[in-house]
Amino acid sequence: MGFNHARVYADMGVLVGVNDLDVKSGNTVASRFSARYYESAVELMNEVDVVSIATPTFAHHDMVKMAIDKGVHILVEKPFTGDPVKAEELCRRAEDAGVTLAVGMVERHNPVVAVVKERLERGDYGSLTTFSSRRVSSMPARIRDVGVIMDLGIHDVDVFNYLCGSRISSVYAVGGSSNSGGFEDHANIVMEAENGVKGMVEVNWLTPMKVRSVSLTCSKLFAEFDYMTQSISTSSSRYSNPEDESFCFDSPWEFDHRRFSVKKEEPLRRELEGFLAAVKSGMSPLVTGWDVLEDLRVCMAALQSIREGGAITL
Repeated sequence: MGFNHARVYADMGVLVGVNDLDVKSGNTVASRFSARYYESAVELMNEVDVVSIATPTFAHHDMVKMAIDKGVHILVEKPFTGDPVKAEELCRRAEDAGVTLAVGMVERHNPVVAVVKERLERGDYGSLTTFSSRRVSSMPARIRDVGVIMDLGIHDVDVFNYLCGSRISSVYAVGGSSNSGGFEDHANIVMEAENGVKGMVEVNWLTPMKVRSVSLTCSKLFAEFDYMTQSISTSSSRYSNPEDESFCFDSPWEFDHRRFSVKKEEPLRRELEGFLAAVKSGMSPLVTGWDVLEDLRVCMAALQSIREGGAITL
């Protein structure tokens, strides 16, 4: 993801430099995008106004803390710190320092999510009843320090939080590891929000193909969207009451199925543009540290539920 952040910033004409513990990798990225390679994160942060932090999760806390202390605005990749206690500490620290702290929940910036959110708020879909997502693929080589819930599941937990607009109050999860004692590589997470909306997230690293889809049951229709194709389909029905006798042979139900694609945009570019706009305006970014603190609490509750075998109340 660090490479992709550098690519997008360079395309936007704002990339100053990069730092990576792997000197060869860092120099390669810097050279490719005509930027400077900084030998230390401290040196880089002394010369920039904003920074993306895309290190392994275990290093996020110290890197974010360093940036805050230097007055640098931050976008840190998910899953933030991976720890709600450390996440809350950084949120408060950034707030006190007047530093923008955004978290890289890239799916929240997917244009298909923006369209669905708008239509829910406008009442086109009616009220949301249930949310069901499937995010499955094979094991990524880049992940070594978190399991599938923190790597994949947190995306859909965040989108559920965003779409239902209410705090999640209980979590129940099942899952485990198929690799003899490593991090969990499959899980099903069931959530209930305070407003009564139910959510289910399925994630795994065991599926040969990549699936990124969501289904929404709403009071007016059923909607499905795909993060990768950035497409939406809706289905609705209406009961007709014919006065003639033909209803004995024809179904009295009328069905309406529609499918369309939204204007395709790269979610990461939308995310970084939104981050820079928030820094310039002093407004909150679309995904704040406080938002992801709630996502982390849900993910930690899911892990606790798997260990203990019961529902967790938040």
